[in-house]
Amino acid sequence: MPAGHVNHNGVTASAVAAMVPTFPPPESESEESWVWAQIKAEAHRDADSEPALASFLYATVLSHPSLARSLAFHLANKLCSSTLLSTLLYDLFLQCFSSSPSLISAVVADLLAARHRDPACATFSHCLLNYKGFLAVQAHRVSHLLWTQNRRPLALALQSRIADVFAVDIHPAARIGKGLLLDHATGVVVGETAVIGNNVSMLHHVTLGGTGKAVGDRHPKIGDGVLIGAGATILGNIRIGEGAKIGAGSVVLIDVPPRTTAVGNPARLLGGKDKPSRHNDLPGESMDHTSFIQEWSDYII
Repeated sequence: MPAGHVNHNGVTASAVAAMVPTFPPPESESEESWVWAQIKAEAHRDADSEPALASFLYATVLSHPSLARSLAFHLANKLCSSTLLSTLLYDLFLQCFSSSPSLISAVVADLLAARHRDPACATFSHCLLNYKGFLAVQAHRVSHLLWTQNRRPLALALQSRIADVFAVDIHPAARIGKGLLLDHATGVVVGETAVIGNNVSMLHHVTLGGTGKAVGDRHPKIGDGVLIGAGATILGNIRIGEGAKIGAGSVVLIDVPPRTTAVGNPARLLGGKDKPSRHNDLPGESMDHTSFIQEWSDYII
């Protein structure tokens, strides 16, 4: 909508833009309240500028009084099937969100993570409505809650639908922290005993897998602030330390110390295993994928 154009409510485009809260959230407001206000303002703006989306935006965002209800409705309609009805899923998601405040806290952290770290994420509403990595993670949080409540057949059924719809396969028993970004997300696989910390970023086609038919604790443990590049495969009950970086396409079979970089197939530590090079930032938040390349090239020559 041009800046001087007046919409059907008599509001100019510049006035609509002014309704969108500033970024980042003010300290005087809870993050959840601020993010939900932002999402509604963005949805109003988009409905005015693109009438073809007005009904969709009203049904998914503007008709709901809270982020929990909006997300429950959207996930239910995304994941429903002819035998797993949207009304049943809506009640299930809403009950889980309402009974476990930590789930909505994690939702907000994941929205903020996408908005902060992904330059393609122009708005919170775009993430909420269109980012399949975000949606897969929120649905997984519900399946994990069901798993812990010993409602395992339903948790596994939900996992199957998540994999079918979003091409993201996370076992319901896997534990994941807040502020997780699955960027692009297609082909991400996370095994049963995997643990993912807070503020982790993972690209598409990442596998956190086992090494064979062994049972028990057999999957990777990912520390806070880790960045895992596209196509990386991490196998076995190994530890990726806080703030570590895993290069794209790497196959990791060893522990990776905190704040170090592992690259290659099989992966090796940048600088060598005895005195690996260390970085100061948290790459899971900075999204720095390539700063190691020159040093790695020098190391392998």
